[in-house]
Formats: sequence, C-alpha cells, structure tokens
Amino acid sequence: MKKFTAELIGTFILVFVGTGAVVFGNGTEGLGHLGIALAFGLSIVAAAYSIGTISGAHLNPAVSVAMFVNKRMDAKELVNYIVAQVIGAIIASAAIFFLSGGADSGLGSNAYTEVSTAGAFIFELITSFIFILVIVTVTSATKGNGKIAGLVIGLTLTAMILVGLNITGLSVNPARSLAPALFVGGKALAQLWVFIVAPIVGGILAALVGKNLLDTEA
Repeated sequence: MKKFTAELIGTFILVFVGTGAVVFGNGTEGLGHLGIALAFGLSIVAAAYSIGTISGAHLNPAVSVAMFVNKRMDAKELVNYIVAQVIGAIIASAAIFFLSGGADSGLGSNAYTEVSTAGAFIFELITSFIFILVIVTVTSATKGNGKIAGLVIGLTLTAMILVGLNITGLSVNPARSLAPALFVGGKALAQLWVFIVAPIVGGILAALVGKNLLDTEA
C-alpha cells in the first residue's frame, strides 16, 4: 500500500507541476520552452527525492513495464504501480481542470500537427527509449548511482522536452498523456494511442538494451 500511495503522489506531482506550468504559465508564449521543460524535469527531481525511497519513483507506466521486463518487479506490482500512476495523473488533471475553469486551456495535453501519425509514433518511441534507457541504467544496482539518479532522470526529461515540445508536446509517459486527454477529448483523445503504445515499446526496447548490451541487470 505504501508503494501504491507513493506512486500516486509522485505521479500527481509530475502531472500537476508539469502540465500546470503549461496551463498557468501561458505555454510557450509565457514560460517558454525552457521553463516548461524545467517544470517537468524538476518535478521528477522533487518526486524522486521525496517518494523515491518508497517506490523508486517510476511515475510512468512505460518505466514500470521496463522494470518488469528486466525482472525488477513482478506482475502484481506492475499492475499496482500502473493503477496508482493513472489515478495520480487523473487527480492532477482534475485539479488543473478545476483551477483553470475548464478544458479550454488544453490542460497540457499531448497532440501532434506538424508530423504524421507515423512520425509522432517514431519520435515518441525514440525519445522514450532514450529516457528510459537512462533510467534503467542510472538505477541499476551494479551500473547506477542512486544518490544522483533523480537529478539525472530529471535533467534527461528536461532535455527530451526541449527537443520534442514542438513535435508532440513530448509524452514518454502514458499516464501523463491519458489524464488530460480524458478531460480535453477531441484530438488529444483520438491521438492518445500513440502516447500510450510508443512509450511502452520504447521502454521495452530500453530494458532489453540495458540488460543485454549495458549489463544493467548483471
């Protein structure tokens, strides 16, 4: 139960701070690319160094799937984590929906208009692979460094958002995309499958590369 609660709280922090920065900071015209990227990145750091000691601060179903693939957690834990992450994300989006007065702001939802569906899928797969490969490596018992893991992961997410904000809004996290899409509907909901499937595929590939090439599970 402690791990469930920790993942719920941590994912709430990520989605509330990250998408909240987009909504209340007036997007790229307000906070700008760097401000939004740092909001997401620093929220990861905050979660990692608060609830991370309880659950490892996955905050992301794709990360949990990668950990399951590399046998760092069992199937029951995987389901427990994903349910907690989705609930935490939905509560965060509900809070932003209430505070912003509705879904007109977009609630920081993910969508793509500048690239095709295939392009968005490939982009999310690549960025998810990079992001989650860093996670499985820096949290490895033999190759990682737990003391700086949260900072490294947060900075990596910041970098990914700087690259991808204009392409897909950058997800790399199914829960982060699902929650606002449920409130916004429309294009965000229609395109949601890309932001669920691509990060999970990227996470699985990252887990396999980490295990078989980088010896993260040795």
